[in-house]
Order: sequence, then C-alpha cells, then structure tokens
Amino acid sequence: MSRQETIDWLRLIRSENVGPVTFHALLRRFGTPATALDALPELATRGGRKKPIKICPRTVAEKELNRLEKLGGHALACGHAGYPALLAALDDAPPLLFVRGHPALLDQPAIALVGARNASANGRRMARTLAHELASEGLLVVSGLARGIDGAAHTGALGDGTLAGGTCAAMAGGVDVVYPPDHAQLYDELATRGVLISEMPVGTEPQARHFPRRNRLISGLSLGVVVVEAALKSGSLITARLAGEQGREVFAVPGSPLDPRAKGCNRLLRDGAVLVESTRDVLDGLRPLLRSDPHESPARGYLFGALGWETDMRTEGEMAGSEVTESELARARSEIAELLDPTPVAVDEVIRQCQLSPAIVTLVLLEMELAGRCERHPGNRVARRQDDIADAS
Repeated sequence: MSRQETIDWLRLIRSENVGPVTFHALLRRFGTPATALDALPELATRGGRKKPIKICPRTVAEKELNRLEKLGGHALACGHAGYPALLAALDDAPPLLFVRGHPALLDQPAIALVGARNASANGRRMARTLAHELASEGLLVVSGLARGIDGAAHTGALGDGTLAGGTCAAMAGGVDVVYPPDHAQLYDELATRGVLISEMPVGTEPQARHFPRRNRLISGLSLGVVVVEAALKSGSLITARLAGEQGREVFAVPGSPLDPRAKGCNRLLRDGAVLVESTRDVLDGLRPLLRSDPHESPARGYLFGALGWETDMRTEGEMAGSEVTESELARARSEIAELLDPTPVAVDEVIRQCQLSPAIVTLVLLEMELAGRCERHPGNRVARRQDDIADAS
C-alpha cells in the first residue's frame, strides 16, 4: 500500500465516530477510504446528526505517520501483506496496526500468556517456563507488557535470542509509550529482539478504557490464551472471555483455592478451560490448528478452515439483492432506532426482529454510529446512546 493510501486509511479511522467495525463497513460500501471520507458528512446527516462531523485533516494524519516512521515503526493495513491473518478475521480488527521491532515475527503462529500483575514467585516462574518452552517450539508468545505474569512471559520468550519463536507486546497506549515505566529495559529488548504493536496514535498515554481494546489484540493475534493466576475481576479474565468469543482455545493453570490470585483460573477450569500443568498440555491443545512441523507458520487457508471462518467478499448492494428506496430506508431507520436501547444487543438479533436485509441494517447502523446515536460493543453487538434516547423522548 502506498504512503498516500496509508494516510487515507489513517484519516478515516481517526475521524469522529469511526471505529474499526464502522471503518470496515465503510470500506466495503465505498471501496476506498478516500471515497468513504467524502461520504461521511452525508451519512452522518442521514443518521440524524445536526452538526458537521469532524474529519481528520490530512496534515494531522501525515504528522502521525511521520512520528511513527521517525521511530523506525511500520503501519500494517488490515488485509494487506504483513498483517496478522488471525487478527484480520475479527469483525473489529484494527484497520491499521502500528509496529516497532520485527514485524516478520507476526507471521508466526501465536499463543497468548497473561495473568496477575501482583503474581506470586511460583506464578512468575511458571509463566517464564511456559513462555520459554513455547517459544522454543516456534510459537510467538503474546502478552501485554504489564507487571507480573506479562513481564515474566516476555522475559521467558526472549531467552538468549536463539529461540525459534519470539514474543510480542500488545500495548494500550502508543507504540512508543513505555507502560509501566519500570519496564523500560524490557521494552527496549522487545524493540530490539521482539515486536511491539498498538492501534493507538503515537504518543498516546494509556488510560483505563484502552486496556479492553488492547486485550482483544492479545487474544485476536493468538490461537489460544493461557491464563496464569488471575483474580475473579481482572483484565486477564476479560482477555479469556474475548478469546472464547473469538473462537480461540482457553487454557488455565490451576492454583490453590486459598489464594485469591488463583480464583479466576479455577473458575475458567470449572467452565471448561484446558488445564495446564506443563507446556505439553498447551501444545496438545493447539495441535489440531498447527501443521505437523511446529516451527512452520500455519497455512492461512488451512488455519481459517480449521476455525470455521469464511469471508464474504460481496458488496452490501449485492447482499441486499436490489436497490433500496428512501421510503424503505426511512422505515428501517425508525424500526431499528426503536429496537435499540443502552443495553448492547447482537446485530443478528436486530436483523431477526426487524426482518430487514443485513445490508439495510448495516447501512442504518452505520449512519447512526456516524451521527453519534449508537455505539459498537465486542461480540458484534450494538447499543443506542443514552443521550440519544433522552433527546428523542
């Protein structure tokens, strides 16, 4: 993809009310980000927006890309060469992934390893051992650069630099922002011998709301997620839940019922996660998804077939089957707005209840999101904004 095209992609994803799901819907509908950018004002108006939508200026996108390139970083576009195939299969895959380090590592089959920040000595040792042995088998170990289990996983997978796999840190802030600060040395080692990824603008300081998005990157990159120590209310369990929603395997290391840090893992095991006592348990769980040679990256076609993914490349117009009249769209807008409330609901359920074509529902939701009247949630769910309901009452 040319630098000019990358800037167009960046402008679109940085424009107001355009998230990953909306970005992909716009690209399917209009073909190119440049055409979609031109269409944003009309779509937002049709969705009920009163004031002009804010479109990212070209100068702002160019400045962001210049900062990334000055770091020696790269921007990978979803569906293009170098972008991780597993991540690209998600409905909310980041349109652009910003990378420091060695992007080629992202071609490796990956396994996520996450857990408690206040991990025990035994938990950290288990994480280092698992990560080291999984990287020795040619797997890319993915984690979040946090204290505790994450740091131990990265350290174990880095090893002495001779392991067949490697390690990847998915970051909640910009790819240049070291968080936590005491992992500065580990960050430098990852930039030198591993790979760092983020979807956030360069220079972004991580905030609480960014971490769930970061967690979906960790699980989305990976064939499975291994949890080593986690409290019942923790980000690691969010990652495990996302993994289940994404069709990934979930693994957990058991722990003492007297240790609060083990309660999350024990709950996962009770709910059907694969019990992990050694690296062999993880490899056996992944074996159906890997080629016989664990040092060889999985074939994209085989991997997608094994996980039951299919990609529908038809346009929304083709899926609708015919031209949609304005009166039909007006009725659809009214029905869909009435169905939505602040509690997220699956888009498939909206389609079922209103008995409209998927293409029409997609278009109306696209208009509403650009107008700021609804918002997307994980698991292909959508909710109406509370302030929009208040304005309508």
